[in-house]
This record gives sequence, C-alpha cells and structure tokens, in this order.
Amino acid sequence: MSRDSIGFTFMVSAALCVACSILVSGAAVGLRSRQDANKENERKKNILSAAGLIKPDASAKEISDVYDERVKGIIVDLNTGNVVTDDKELFPNPQEYDQKAAADNPKMSMEIPSSEDLAGIKRRENYSWVYLINDENGKLSQYVLPVRGKGLWSTLWGFLALDTDLTTIAGLTFYEHGETPGLGGEVDNPKWKAQWKGKEAYNQEFEPEIEVIKGTVNPESPDAIHEVDGLSGATITSRGVTHLLDFWLGNLGFRPYLEKVREQREK
Repeated sequence: MSRDSIGFTFMVSAALCVACSILVSGAAVGLRSRQDANKENERKKNILSAAGLIKPDASAKEISDVYDERVKGIIVDLNTGNVVTDDKELFPNPQEYDQKAAADNPKMSMEIPSSEDLAGIKRRENYSWVYLINDENGKLSQYVLPVRGKGLWSTLWGFLALDTDLTTIAGLTFYEHGETPGLGGEVDNPKWKAQWKGKEAYNQEFEPEIEVIKGTVNPESPDAIHEVDGLSGATITSRGVTHLLDFWLGNLGFRPYLEKVREQREK
C-alpha cells in the first residue's frame, strides 16, 4: 500500500488512536491508587480543618497521624438517630461506605419533599458518617458533621464541627463548590470562616437558629450569638449556607442523632 494513499493515512491514524488509548488507559489504571490516596487524604484534611486541628500547609503524613490519633468515624441512621456502624448486615465493611454514592442510590436514600428541601439537594442518604474528635487526652471534644447544599452556581460540600454541648460551633469549612471567586467563593476565606467559631447553632429549644445575615453582625444584638456576617455581593450563596445548615441541623439531618446523644448524657 502506498504511503501516500488515503488507506495508509487512515491505517496510521487508527494505529495512533489505539496506541494513545492504551497509554491513557494504562496511566489511569496505574495512577488510580495514588488518586485514591490523595482523595482520602483530602477528606481527612477537611475533617481536621473543620475541627481546627491542623494548619493549611500540613503534610500528608501530619494529616494522617493526627487523624488516626484523634478521629473516630461512625455511621448513623439519619431517620432514627441510631448508630449503625456495627450492623454487619447493613455495613459488612463500614470503611467502604460511600456517602456520596448512597445519596444517588434510590435504595439507600430518600426523595425530599420540596417543602422540606431547605438545602436544595432533592435526595438525602439514609445513613451518614459522623466524626468523633478526641482531645490530646483521648476525651471526646467535638462532633464533625458532613453538610451540603445549593449556593448560587453549585452545591457546597463541607463539614460543620460542634463542641460537646452540641450547640457551640467549633468550625465550618467547605471543600468543594463552584461559587464565584471573590464573591460566593469567599466561603473559603479564612477570615470569614473564623467568625463561626463560638457561634451557637441551636436556640434553647434545640431548634436550628444559625444564620448568615445581610451585612455585618451587631455585637450588641441579643441575636449576635446566632449570626455570621454575610458575604459581600453574594446574597444567594449566603442564604444557601443558612439553608443548608438549617436542613442538616434539623429533623431530616442530624438532629435525631444529636438528641439521642443528649438523652444518653442526661441518663
């Protein structure tokens, strides 16, 4: 076959396509373990960041060491508030439970009525991770809860940390979103995130009452303990943060579990 023929050109092109496909597939398979490790490290980093236990520039080893020493993950039934980590029928290998995948699985999630879907997520998984944080002496010091909800352009994925009184916020961080840089993207701003520490998520009746307000918080206001400064130029994102916290702190979120913890302590 002549090298100048159309047939030869197509044959060479096809051979190159096949070779490139093999190389790309091989690279993807070869790098998968490293990608999985990086993903797991990022998850640990965000949990620890919400709890205020690491610096932003912490190494992978530092993150892993602190996580292994200070964090215990449990799985809770969001409908009943019961801890189900040890239910071998539900979770024969608990560490393999993928909460994101469960939210998209009709058998492992529920459709949220539109009137109750404050976070705008449409479906909610039946089971969720909760991360118990210990202090340096091994005593329980915080609860870290995974949260998510709609902002302006995207779903914001994050972690909320509560002190052991189950009301005082220890930290809030968002690790995945597509909000506008400089506006809604300011949910990543350390100065804004620092405002959350010490705020109260619930009122005295244990109803969610935390709110990102429009403008700045008046420190003299009796409601200041439940308020955080709004994000300038990002009203919808600010409102989205308020709504997603209302949802996950409410009856369809972690409130049943947190109420059971309170009841156990009273006993």
